[in-house]
Amino acid sequence: MSWKVDMVIMLRSIIGDLDYSNYTNERLKQLIVIGAYNVIGDADFTTEYNVDVGELTITPDPIENNDVDFSILTVYKAACILLGSEVKTEAANAISIKDGPSAIDLRGVTQSLTVMYNDICKKYEELLNTYSYNNTLVGQAILGPYSPGSMVINANQFDYRGNIFR
Repeated sequence: MSWKVDMVIMLRSIIGDLDYSNYTNERLKQLIVIGAYNVIGDADFTTEYNVDVGELTITPDPIENNDVDFSILTVYKAACILLGSEVKTEAANAISIKDGPSAIDLRGVTQSLTVMYNDICKKYEELLNTYSYNNTLVGQAILGPYSPGSMVINANQFDYRGNIFR
C-alpha cells in the first residue's frame, strides 16, 4: 500500500478519529505532507525524500521502501501540528458563563487537548532523539596504528619483539 492509505490510518489512530467524523482523508494527507517536510529538516535519512506540498506528494514512498523511522516520525509530527491547531481553535472558545444557578464551562476541553498536544509533541521529540542517536557516528572512535588507543588494544597481542601471542 502507499503512504496515502497507511499513514492516513496511522494518523487517524493517533488523533482518535477512527470514525472519520472530524477530518477528511485529503486534509490528513495535507498534514502528513507538511509533517514530512518538517521531518526532513529535523533529521538525516539514508533515503533522500522529495516532498511537494502543492502536489501532496512524497517520493519515494516511505511505506513501499519500508522506512519505518521516516513514516512514524512523519505521522507524529503531523499529529503534533494538527493538535496544535486544535488547541488554538479551542482556546478561542474556552469560556465560562454563570447565570444564577446555571453554568457553562468550556475550559476543560482546551485543557484536555493541551495535555494530548504536549504528550504527542513530547513523544515526537523522543522518537526524533532516539533516531538521531542511533544513526550517528558520535561516540565512535577511529583508531590508527599510531594512536594511543590502538597501542593499548594491541599491547596484549604482541611481545616486545613484535611476535603475535596465540
